[in-house]
Amino acid sequence: MSFLFFFISIHYFPQLNSKLITGRTISLFRILSCFIATNSVNGAYASAGDLICLLQTCAFLEVVHGAIGIVPSGVLFPLMQWSGRTHFLLAIVRRLHEVQELPAVFITFFAWSLTEVIRYSHYALNISGSCPSWLTYLRYTLFIVLYPMGLAPGEMWLMYQALPYIKEKNLYGDFFASVPFSYYNFVTVVLLIYPFLWLNLYLYLFKQRRSKLGNQHHNKKKI
Repeated sequence: MSFLFFFISIHYFPQLNSKLITGRTISLFRILSCFIATNSVNGAYASAGDLICLLQTCAFLEVVHGAIGIVPSGVLFPLMQWSGRTHFLLAIVRRLHEVQELPAVFITFFAWSLTEVIRYSHYALNISGSCPSWLTYLRYTLFIVLYPMGLAPGEMWLMYQALPYIKEKNLYGDFFASVPFSYYNFVTVVLLIYPFLWLNLYLYLFKQRRSKLGNQHHNKKKI
C-alpha cells in the first residue's frame, strides 16, 4: 500500500497534471490567438473544440480518483461537474454545427480553460511542496467570477439557443425511438434545474475557499 501511495504521489499525479496543464494551456492559447487574429469570438470551437472535447473526456479520471479514495474530493461534486460539462460539450455543441460559432462557446471555453490552467497548476505545485500563496489565492478566488461566467452566458445560454435546432433535427430521436423520451424536453428540464444543481457546487467551492484561505491566513499569523 505504501508503494502504491508512493507511485501515485511521485509518478502518476505529476505526470497526469503536467499533461493536463499543457492541454488546457494550449486550449486557452488557441482560443485567445484566434480571437486576436480574427477580432471575433466565432472561431473558438474551430480552434480548440476537438482538444477541449478530449480533455473533458479525460477529466473523468477525477471522478475515478474520488471513487477509489486517492483524493479527498469524493465522487458527487466531481461527477456533477463532469456530467454537466460533458453533456453540454459532447451531446450538444459537438453535434450541432449551428451553435459552434456562437459567442457562448467562446465564453464557456475561456472560463473553463483559465479555471483549469490555474487549478491543475495549483495541484502540480502543491504536490511538489512549492506552491506560492498567490496561486492558492487565485485557485480559490477566481472561480467566484469564472464559474458564473461559464454557466449563465456560457452553458445555459447556448443550451437555450440550441433548443430550436434540437427540435428541428429531432436530435437523438432515432436512438430513443423505442422509448417515450424526448431529448428536447430533457434539455428543457436540464435548463430549469441547472442553476439549482450548479448552486450546490458553487457553495461547496466557497466552503473549500474558507477552509484553504483561512488556513493560509492562520499559518501566516503564526509565523
